[in-house]
Amino acid sequence: MCLAIPGKVLTIEGDDPITRIAQVQFGGITKRVSLACVPDVAVDQYVLVHAGLAISVIDNAEAQRVFEYLERIDELTELSGETS
Repeated sequence: MCLAIPGKVLTIEGDDPITRIAQVQFGGITKRVSLACVPDVAVDQYVLVHAGLAISVIDNAEAQRVFEYLERIDELTELSGETS
């Protein structure tokens, strides 16, 4: 299944809005993500990420709702690489 997953922006590298990269945390996993589509995002904000690209900024409440939904459908273990 292809989903956009919320993650918290931990750090941002670079000044050019097209080439900026962030370290984004998804639960216990941290990945490098392109910020080309969200040039105004800041550290500690949540973004929706699809295929290594942050596609929108969301608020904390929305991110938590998505995490709860993913837990219910057991998709969070798939993100971490764990198997049931």
